[in-house]
Parts: sequence; structure tokens; C-alpha cells
Amino acid sequence: MLLAYVDESGNSGDPLRGATATYTLGCLLMDADAWPDAFDRFVDFRRRLGRQFGIRMRDEVKANYLLHDKGALRALALSRGQRREIYERHMRLAERLPAQAFAIVIVKARHRDDGPDGIVRRSWTYLAQRLEHACRENSDTLMIIHDEGENDEVRRVLRRARRVMWAGSVHDHDPRYLRLPRLRLVDDPVPRKSHHSYFTQMADLVAYAGYRHAIPPREGAVCPQAMWGTLGQAIRREVNSLAGNSDGVVVG
Repeated sequence: MLLAYVDESGNSGDPLRGATATYTLGCLLMDADAWPDAFDRFVDFRRRLGRQFGIRMRDEVKANYLLHDKGALRALALSRGQRREIYERHMRLAERLPAQAFAIVIVKARHRDDGPDGIVRRSWTYLAQRLEHACRENSDTLMIIHDEGENDEVRRVLRRARRVMWAGSVHDHDPRYLRLPRLRLVDDPVPRKSHHSYFTQMADLVAYAGYRHAIPPREGAVCPQAMWGTLGQAIRREVNSLAGNSDGVVVG
């Protein structure tokens, strides 16, 4: 069985009313059989961070906290360079777990008629299409664990994906839709508080790094555009290989 940890960056609201211009999902994908060893590696990793930076095992490490020196990290008075190093170390850890990572970046200006629920549906539909391919590739089933938030809409999208899924053509001039195999999902997606899961926290870091890969930040940012590349072999390039990018970040 495959495990997919998912978290979002940004929000689904209207940019004209102060919401973010994009809505991004980050996904960390791994084989369930590898989970016990991956968890032990993550625990060892967090212990090393604790010895060097003072981060406690229970402290939540998310993109927003590293970017803006918030949460439990604020009391540590970490420099910008230290927070950038912590971010990069998480990215480099992914391939050693081992896990694969990809991101879905929805540019809201392209979908003005969607509304907040429609943006969530669109992003999770794109995610489900890529996860279906991973299941088919590995002849496997899937369990999804995601950060709490849009629980009802996420559950609706994925329940539908268990019955039927469609994908549009990658060619702009081709209006046809392809019927995909059903998503081999084990039960409903599992919402979980991110501070209870190191893997969900990493999915959050993947989400923001994917967003900044697609939309570069200012010079000197904690998470620069190049941060995405530090995932190395963990990048799941298949998610957008048909579109000609193969960088693991789907922009829609």
C-alpha cells in the first residue's frame, strides 16, 4: 500500500479580497512497508536538529514558521540563514526516507469562476489523477493522510475518484477528456493535525517549495526558487512529464 501525506500552502479564497493568488498542495508519497524505517530516520533527523538548533521533538516545523520566525521556533531566535538551512535539510531528507514528492499549484486567476470550493476541488482532482497513476504504476492501493482543513470537500472529491475519474488532454488544441481507472483508495482520506505528524509537516514544506519553484520569491528568501531542486531524486517527475516539464510541479 502507498501512503500519501498532503498539506496545502495558501488558501482557497478570492485574491481580490486579500486571499493568496495561488493554492498549492504538497504531497509526500511512500510505500507503507517503508514507513517504520522512514519514521526512525525522521526521529533521528529531528534529534540532530535538536542538538544543533534547539528544536524540540514536539515542535512543529512548517514553512510559515521558518519563513516568518513564528510558532515554537520563535523562542530559539534562529537567524534567516539557520532557518533556510533547516528547510533545506528537510528537503534533502525526503530521498533518504525514501519518499517521493510533488506539488500542485493552482493559479486562481486562471479559474475565476471556480470559487473557494471549486479551487479545492480542482487541486485535489489534479492530485488524485497523479496518485492514480502512482497506484497503477505500482499495482497498489493508497491511503491519504492530510492536514485538517477542507475535510468535507476533500472527502467528496476522493469518494468520487473511487468511482470515476477523468483527465483533460495535455494539448490545448485537444478538447477530449480521458476516462481514468478509479483511484484505489483505502477508506476515506484521514484528516490529521499536522503537529502530530512529521510527514504532514514535511508535506507542508514541499507545498511551499513547490509554490516558490513556480513563482519565485524575492532575493534572499528563506525558501528560494532553488529550494525545490534540493529534493533531488525524491522529485516525482512523472506527475507532469507529459506536459514537457518533468520538474514535479503541476501548475494549473
